[in-house]
Amino acid sequence: MTRPTPLSGFPEWLPGQQIVEQRFVERLRSVFELHGFAPVETRAVEPLDQLLRKGETSKEVYVLRRLQATPEDTSDEQLGLHFDLTVPFARYVLEHAGKLQFPFRRYQIQKVWRGESPQAGRYREFRQADIDIVDRDEVGLHYDYELPLVAAEALAGLPIPPVVIHTSNRKLAQGFYRGLGVEDPAAVLRIVDKLDKIGPDKVVAALVAEGLSDGQAKACLSLAEVVTPDASFVERVAALGVSDPLLDEGLAELATVLSAASELAPGLLVADLSIARGLDYYTGTVYEGKMRGFEKSGAVCAGGRYDNLASTGTDRFPGVGISIGVSRILGLLFGSGALSASRPVPTCVLVALPDEARRRECDRIAVALRARGIPVEVAPTAAKYGKQIRYADRRGIPFVWFPGEEAGAGEVKDIRSGDQAPADPATWVPPAEDLHPTLG
Repeated sequence: MTRPTPLSGFPEWLPGQQIVEQRFVERLRSVFELHGFAPVETRAVEPLDQLLRKGETSKEVYVLRRLQATPEDTSDEQLGLHFDLTVPFARYVLEHAGKLQFPFRRYQIQKVWRGESPQAGRYREFRQADIDIVDRDEVGLHYDYELPLVAAEALAGLPIPPVVIHTSNRKLAQGFYRGLGVEDPAAVLRIVDKLDKIGPDKVVAALVAEGLSDGQAKACLSLAEVVTPDASFVERVAALGVSDPLLDEGLAELATVLSAASELAPGLLVADLSIARGLDYYTGTVYEGKMRGFEKSGAVCAGGRYDNLASTGTDRFPGVGISIGVSRILGLLFGSGALSASRPVPTCVLVALPDEARRRECDRIAVALRARGIPVEVAPTAAKYGKQIRYADRRGIPFVWFPGEEAGAGEVKDIRSGDQAPADPATWVPPAEDLHPTLG
């Protein structure tokens, strides 16, 4: 077999990096549950008509097809891997509405697949962590500031740079475009959403190509340049001289969200009217969180309000959600060497093996330590103690246990400092910071 070539966009973390990801997920899960969110996991595939019904995403969807499918068997041809967790969740709500209690608070930590161009922090297979709140017929505006606060609390407990969440409102932008006389506000939103990627000149050119006049295009850019840490964006927008009832509604909603968030977590939310979000299912508040020092790499969390995504017939379940890009955050930090685990294995203690005849004795020592929650393994071979210590050192294991001549007796050595002391497997405990790998 020839040496395999890595697939671009499909990351496989090394064990130490996998430990970091697990700690991330544990932290997110604990905070989400602290706020009353219940776990959900949806299937990996959805019907293509569901995946494609909101927004221009057809180029990003991986279609599912069996290798040995016959021409007569087309049952899989209309299935695709989900590209986010919001669309599957909307389907889940409609399918299980009779068994759910509303407002329904859910979290979902799962992999998704998206046919993007791979680059730093951007993958084709990646893990997301989503929280959403849905309700019947109407969902309160107070959830629009609650969700980014929960996401920020979860991230604040991790050893990563601060994340500042930029927010805007789709009604504000669409009302402004409508007040300018733009015929297709949704198309303008999709172009403005690319501002960070292509820059202002190309955005203006793209808007003109879409049919806007030069004045309309520059007015759209002027709106996108409004960034304030407080509700002063209202006056900034008024100074642009555009009026529309939908614009007023969006301004009022965004001012309410920003004011409430500022009281609870000063400085967390920033009004940034360039935030549009490219997917069409967003209808009100939208968010994009950027990690300090990595702003050019784009959003590491994003989301917003969707009033019509989960609806069929007379049933309507509006919602608000925010997604944390677990793989994106980790990929950026791993790539810059800014985050790692204190050791690449969970093992805290290696029980040294004097000779094979005493392996059962060493196994009993390991069992006694594990019974009290200490991660332990027994040395693979009865090599010289120096080799066993080097084995532990190469793997990052901080302690080596040397069995004594009498059953149960022994000594434990901190191979980092060289300190060694008598120890009893029934009572000995390592320092708290050494029990499990830590992040830093």
